[in-house]
Formats: sequence, C-alpha cells, structure tokens
Amino acid sequence: MHILVDAMGGDNAPLEIVKGSLDAISELGVEVTLVGRGEDILAALREQGLDDLPKGLAISHAEQVVLMDDNPASSGREKPDSSLAVGLRMLADGEGDAFVSAGNTGALLSGAILTAKRIKGIRRAALAPVIPTKAGGAIMIDSGANLECKPEYLLQFGRMGSLYAQKALGRHNPKVGLLNIGTEESKGPELQREAYRLLKEAGDAGEIHFAGNIEGRDVAFGAADVVVCDGFSGNIFLKTMEGVGLYFADMLKGLFTKSALTKVSALMVKDGLRAFKKTLDYAETGGSPLLGLQKPVIKAHGSSNAKAIKNAVRQARDFAAGGVIGAIQASLLSKEGDGE
Repeated sequence: MHILVDAMGGDNAPLEIVKGSLDAISELGVEVTLVGRGEDILAALREQGLDDLPKGLAISHAEQVVLMDDNPASSGREKPDSSLAVGLRMLADGEGDAFVSAGNTGALLSGAILTAKRIKGIRRAALAPVIPTKAGGAIMIDSGANLECKPEYLLQFGRMGSLYAQKALGRHNPKVGLLNIGTEESKGPELQREAYRLLKEAGDAGEIHFAGNIEGRDVAFGAADVVVCDGFSGNIFLKTMEGVGLYFADMLKGLFTKSALTKVSALMVKDGLRAFKKTLDYAETGGSPLLGLQKPVIKAHGSSNAKAIKNAVRQARDFAAGGVIGAIQASLLSKEGDGE
C-alpha cells in the first residue's frame, strides 16, 4: 500500500509529519511519499539521524505551502504547486492509494472535490471521524466539511455513514441517529425535521437502521453507531467532546498526584487510567476520512504529532483496503436501478 502524505500541512510540519511517516513505514508495512519542500523534508530526516532515504520512503517536491489561515476557495488557484495540491493530483493520477493531510481543512476539501472528484450522485463529501462511545465508537458525519446543509445531504450522510460503520466498526446493522435537541420527531429547526422524515423513509425502506433523534448527552453512551448532523453542529460537538475529555484527564492527573496516598492509588489503577486516556486521545484515531470522494483522503488533526500521523496513515491504509468507496458506489447504482 502506497500512501501520499502532505509533509507541509499542520502546526507541527514537517518534523512530526516525517517522524510519523517513518514510524508508519516501519510498523505498518506501507510505502510513503512525502509531498512538500524537499530541502525541509531532508532537514527533518537529518534530525532523525538519516542522511539517506530509508527503504519505503520517497519525496515528491512541492515548493508552495497552504497555510492554515489561507482562503480555502482560492488556495488551489493561488498555490497550484503546494504540497496539498500536488499530493491530490498525484492521488488522482494513481500515484498513490490514499492521501493524508493535517493541513487547512477547507483547502483540502475544495481541492479534493476538484481533483479527486465526488462519487457520482453524492451531493456533498463529509468528514466522518470515529468518536469514542461506551459501545466502542461511533461515526460522526458531518464533523465540519459542510457548515450549511440541506435535508437530502443529511440523508446521504446517513447512508454513507452506515456503510462506513459496517466496514470500520464491524457493525452488522448500524443504528443511525440524527443529532437533535430532543428525541421527539417534531423537535429542532426545519433542517432537522425534514432530515428526520427522509431518514425515517430510508429506514422504513430497509436502506438503513434509523434510530430516530438522539440528544448530545446520549451519544457517548452508544445511542447510535452513526451520528448524522450538519457540519456546524458536528464540529462544535466534536471539539466540545475533545475539550471535556482533556479537562477530565487533567483533573484526574491532578487528583492522583495530590498526595503520597493518591500517588499510591494511581499506581493501583494505572492500567485503567492509561486506557481511559487512550480512548480520549485523538492521536489514537489519526484522522477523519472524507466520505463521498472517488479516492481515499484522510484529514488529520491540525496539531497532529508523529503518533497521530502514523495512525492517520494506518487509517488511510485500512480505508483504501476496506472497500468503502466501492460500497458507496454500488449502493448508489442499486438505487438508480430501483428508479431513484
């Protein structure tokens, strides 16, 4: 499996990107092409004690860099030789099996749509991270790619998320829930009410297992395997969940280091604490796939460290090999055959 990695994207590029890619090559058995400024990548490799490219690693030079505050709509036109743009073109040309970037989300989305293209019939591509829940995780779709949505977008998110949950989480008949302010069918603004109707129709037709509306507080307890929402609500929920998790982890650390007695107690429960921290660590997941594209694209966290990049590469490998894109395409074709 050959993964293309944006070496210049993210707050910690290129050093952490390079380190994570090296770890991915040694631990995951993949080949990686780092796309970006060659001299900067080589300098990062030298910091790791490497004067030559190790086996499985290649560099594709791209002189420009899309910054986090660049305008997503114009970055592709203004910076056609950026690491992000070059990497996406390489993906579209078949020079890699998947593309990973921790860079500007909007620029990645617009570039991927123009270059890698949406699957025919898909109205909007959507970010679909796996979030921690008591039931072993859930797919949240959309988590920030589409701030303004139409009801039919949410219907497609539910369908794509259901297929992805089957592949990524191993759920045979994943429950699809619509994020809302109450469980009643009449709750929420017009977008959620109309989306509820469309999702319920899809559920009644046997296309998905629709579990109805779910409130934010119930998501963590496994109320649904797929949480459908517009990108604005999803991004707020995701970052709130991340912040609360970090807050509780910090509180627990303070609690268990308060005295000699609590430090002894911490030793007794250290395995459980380590597992708890791991569950809340975004670096363990790596990133979010952009569902609805013809090629595998993974958006890693903007502040990704080497561990997060390695796991984003793992996620890209698994996503490319898992047949999710083919399953979405086949599902759309079957609906066309039914006259939809």
